[in-house]
Amino acid sequence: MPVRLLFSQDANDRVSALMVSMTLEEKIGQMTQADYGALKGRVEDVVTYSLGSVLWGGDTEIPDITARGWAATTADLQALSARTRLKIPLLLGVDAVHGHNNVNGAVLFPHNIGLGATRNAALVERVARVTADELTATGIPWDFAPCVAVARDERWGRTYESFGENPELVRELGVAYVKGMQGPRLTDAASALACVKHYVGDGGTTGGKDQGNTETDEETLRRIHLPGYVDAIAAGARSIMVSFNQWNGKKLHGHRYLLTDVLKGELGFKGFLVSDWAAIDQLPGSYKEQIAASINAGLDMVMIPNGPGTDKNYQQFITLLTELVKEGVVPQVRIDDAVRRILEAKDAMGLSDRMSRGQQALEMVGSPEHRAVARDAVRQSLVLLKNSQDLLPLSQNSGRVHLSGRGADNIGMQCGGWTIIWQGKTGDVVVGGTTIRRAVEQAVGSGTKVTFSEDGEGVAGADVAIVVVGEDPYAEMFGDRADLRLSAGDSAVIEKIHASGVPMVVV
Repeated sequence: MPVRLLFSQDANDRVSALMVSMTLEEKIGQMTQADYGALKGRVEDVVTYSLGSVLWGGDTEIPDITARGWAATTADLQALSARTRLKIPLLLGVDAVHGHNNVNGAVLFPHNIGLGATRNAALVERVARVTADELTATGIPWDFAPCVAVARDERWGRTYESFGENPELVRELGVAYVKGMQGPRLTDAASALACVKHYVGDGGTTGGKDQGNTETDEETLRRIHLPGYVDAIAAGARSIMVSFNQWNGKKLHGHRYLLTDVLKGELGFKGFLVSDWAAIDQLPGSYKEQIAASINAGLDMVMIPNGPGTDKNYQQFITLLTELVKEGVVPQVRIDDAVRRILEAKDAMGLSDRMSRGQQALEMVGSPEHRAVARDAVRQSLVLLKNSQDLLPLSQNSGRVHLSGRGADNIGMQCGGWTIIWQGKTGDVVVGGTTIRRAVEQAVGSGTKVTFSEDGEGVAGADVAIVVVGEDPYAEMFGDRADLRLSAGDSAVIEKIHASGVPMVVV
């Protein structure tokens, strides 16, 4: 049975009628986003605290990470929300940043840096549409994407989450992603809410330091880092994630000017602002002071990874914010504004009337039709840097092709970070997928022999060598690099094959 909000006629009336009947505690529950891992053994807290949202963070896992396993878990959570007094559905969210990347068997797409290389907004829209289709099949209607960071320093570990260094490209592809994710109608069962991130300036920190300080004047901030948000709002984005970074020494999560005056006032953003992972904890002062500063600055929903028994958990957040309102430190009008924004987004999604999309939708997760879009994205993302003596394209009928390098037979390296687990890993991180070695073996003619050695040994006598090098997977916090040169091991393999005299292609 669908869960119905106690709404009446148009959106304003529906939300207003509901808010009149809500207690302060129920309103603050809507502003609370608990990580699923924090609810382990305590899922009844969804009912106890009238929680508004649950997310799966980078390393929050469920026992069965197939599409069916995820669908069963989300259905159980929504059944809990149906037991709350007002029966307001949960808004379930996840970082599906290159496909539904927490699901084994889902389609994985190139990361944003690859999609940026396609320069193809229509393709990016199709990528987001497939991602939304697979997300909603598993009962998750909210994607923490697109990232519209404008990466200005390649030493930043999250550069691959950016479409590129050009603000115009980022704004064009960011809009395409929002349109694809939210579809022609946000109420459609296969449409998902986009969450544009990370507001603002995350790609411009000094030295490319993740969660660092963006030191620039306001004109530059607006010219380079703001355009993606301006256009995403115009395209219908109803949620924005606030960034960990500072702007000239002040944390964004406590920056009233940028959150309220610029975003909600000047730009007319009518959606809601969600924090990043425990990001309010980085503000000065006690947890109570951090809560007050972030909510008064304009934050509407707070992402809380910690559960009872730990510091700064969702129970404490609810208790302390309730105290702050009763003490007059956080005005009731600020609470009402935040809750209205959240409920209006849920209403715009038709969240009350959404039902399970059923078996047929689950069977489309990882389907050939979806994989065809991914293959097209991969083809268009390829960038040819140099082609000495017209070595490329290679003939399918070369006598022997020798593959080398750590990345030649390593699906985890091909996928990168944010793949099943937060940081990703080398090796067999996903079920299925085709490594470059296996792809070459399938592509060559019947008379061509394919040999392999990771370190470049055995290349002598080959007609051509393919060397696949690159970084180990990583995600936020662990990817910053002061030195962008290839590793010593990668360089050694290239040098060994170059010394052999065999024509070489480096990927």
